[in-house]
Amino acid sequence: MKHLFILSAIVLSHLVFAQHPVDYVNPFTGTDHMGHTFPGATVPFGMVQLSPDTDTVPYSTGQGYNKDVYAYCAGYQYKDQTICGFSHTHFSGTGHSDLGDFLLMPTTGPMKLNPGSRDNPDSGYRSRFSHERESASPGYYSVMLDDYDIRAELTATERVGFHRYTYEKAGITNLILDMTAGIYNYPGKNIWQFIRVENDTLVTGYRQTRGWARTRMIYFAMMLSKPISDYGYENAEEIIYRGFYRKFNEKENFPEMAGTNVKAWFRFNMMDGEQLKVKFAISSVSTEGALNNLKTEIPGFDFDKVQQEASAKWEKELSRIEVTGSENLKKNFYTSLYHTFLSPTIYMDADGKYRGLDQNIHQAEGFTNYSTFSLWDTYRALHPLFTIIQQQRTSDMVNSMLAHQSQSVHGMLPVWSHQANENWCMIGYHAVSVIADAIMKDIGGFDIAEAVEAMDASATYTPYDGIGAYMKFGYAPADLTSNSASKTLEYAYDDWCIGRVAEKKGMRGLAGIYNRRARSFEQIYDPSTGFMRPKLSDGSWQQNFDPLKTEGQGFIEGNAWNYSLYVPHDPAKLIEWAGGNKAFVAHLDTLFTMQLDEKHIAESEDIDKRGIIGNYVHGNEPSHHVPYLYSFAGAPYKTQQRVHQIMDKLYDATPGGLPGNDDCGQMSAWYIFSALGFYPVCPGSNEYVIGSPSVTEAALNLENGKKFTIKARNLSPENIYVKTISLNGKPYNKLIIRHEDIMAGGEMVFEMSRKLVKE
Repeated sequence: MKHLFILSAIVLSHLVFAQHPVDYVNPFTGTDHMGHTFPGATVPFGMVQLSPDTDTVPYSTGQGYNKDVYAYCAGYQYKDQTICGFSHTHFSGTGHSDLGDFLLMPTTGPMKLNPGSRDNPDSGYRSRFSHERESASPGYYSVMLDDYDIRAELTATERVGFHRYTYEKAGITNLILDMTAGIYNYPGKNIWQFIRVENDTLVTGYRQTRGWARTRMIYFAMMLSKPISDYGYENAEEIIYRGFYRKFNEKENFPEMAGTNVKAWFRFNMMDGEQLKVKFAISSVSTEGALNNLKTEIPGFDFDKVQQEASAKWEKELSRIEVTGSENLKKNFYTSLYHTFLSPTIYMDADGKYRGLDQNIHQAEGFTNYSTFSLWDTYRALHPLFTIIQQQRTSDMVNSMLAHQSQSVHGMLPVWSHQANENWCMIGYHAVSVIADAIMKDIGGFDIAEAVEAMDASATYTPYDGIGAYMKFGYAPADLTSNSASKTLEYAYDDWCIGRVAEKKGMRGLAGIYNRRARSFEQIYDPSTGFMRPKLSDGSWQQNFDPLKTEGQGFIEGNAWNYSLYVPHDPAKLIEWAGGNKAFVAHLDTLFTMQLDEKHIAESEDIDKRGIIGNYVHGNEPSHHVPYLYSFAGAPYKTQQRVHQIMDKLYDATPGGLPGNDDCGQMSAWYIFSALGFYPVCPGSNEYVIGSPSVTEAALNLENGKKFTIKARNLSPENIYVKTISLNGKPYNKLIIRHEDIMAGGEMVFEMSRKLVKE
């Protein structure tokens, strides 16, 4: 989209920006350090997330875990100098990974079916590239493959990736389809691959993998704009029995290819400047489903039209919040909002069919089925953000979770689910929080009775992760389950959520059960240390306790200093234990200002120094609510100070611009809320704690047709303290704003000052 440069900078910022938020998105943000996002082409919540992969680092070569693979959770590293190809499925900002399906790579010259190495690119099909000839924007990616003089461009619809390769020189050209390529690969991950050359412009097939998703099937249909001149494949596995396929030369121009290590090639005769367009649809159901997705979403070969439509879809979604502010603010804000709309991902065909958790084919009736639920992360801020600006999708996501539970042989809601699989990553049963938050906020479109039953079933499934012991002892004992203190705290919060829903629905007996369970956190508070502490099944404390250490201390992705503050449903109890407001504020100050030594920094999981302020670990999620706890202790000005410190220091719209894994949008959702001036400390309460906005103005365009506007008068880098607040023209003296107030529409005005306002 072109700017009108004749306008003054002020007018440009105010008018053009309001029309084109996509112009302020940097898809490269977070692609190094530990942000692990991908810069490719997708549409909001798209099933296809088409992106370059810059290396082939395996999870294991059969000799144990390869720590270098962690950098390639999303397939792309900004520091790399070669591209191996373009695959169609990716995660954004996860601490573990999978996917990277169906890698395509256009080449010229001699046929090479191995990707080669970063140290010797000429040994394989990969190509050198430079960032000077690479660009990305929402729904579009482009790069020059320098070794082949090929301009590669990518765009997408929900279920179809669209490639356009422009060949600078005439000659015989190749298209590699590497069915073995993937992210977090290891020997034996690829179970089976199958390809059919249906005709000279259509190829179909599937592959089965066992990775983070243990049992996974994915099908494809690839349509080409130019006829194939000849084709073939290699299968690197050792084949003992070939049956009567030995009648054929399967390696060249044989239309059926199958095995566990298949790499196919297709040749074309290209003229100078000629373009090869490739439409690549995926499906979890069948090749027929992939073909239908292709025909439904991209019936023709107009790449520019599809790109424009993808950009328009992003424009529509990003315009759900329209902000004004500094150029840096707008880049940070819209890049963060872009990240929050990458997942969860649509997981069904255009006709509503999808593969369920039971590996059977289901029909989504009245809802869009979603997958990629990183719930330990996203229940904190991403899903609460959706309850404001993505209510229909929230309803669909709840229905997707309920469908998951009904298909689960364990009868549990999703914990960390993707692509018709439960991978059981992390702790808690936080689908409960997401569903409870939706119910409390009166987001409809799903069966509430079914939802309550599913929440109760998840919270009482005793074989899961210490729940049986938690129910028996009133806490998770450290000698019976790992990460016991973290589990006790997170289970207690989830139980509180169930209690809230039960109260709302008049289910007094159920409310009583879960309200009692919600007090479980009290069982692991050790007054002698002032911290939450792992407790054994005999009631004694775990010895050798170090509140600065994470590993072996009963916590996960956070030490006792950080995790002891995780009681979102009862901050008042934390303040009481600390000895009152003043002591609690001093404790929080110490957290932010103490020096964490190199030993303990090295033990912090999934982050580096960039995600830490003092001993406050923003790079991991358990601490995300902590800056807002000052307000509960009568020091809102310190919340205002800390949130600006975090936004200014830890977020930047550059490749290294995230303080840790984005974790499917949670890290970015924290920024969105904080920039708007409030945050959901306790999802399920319908309350957002007020902080300090970094936007000059924001308009939330709600699905109910109303608009909620936020204004920050006299805001500047120095004026970060809130002097007064008004809501709809009336003085507002509360430290929280309720969800109902936002959804009713109206205007909230912050008067900002550089002076501390301590009252």
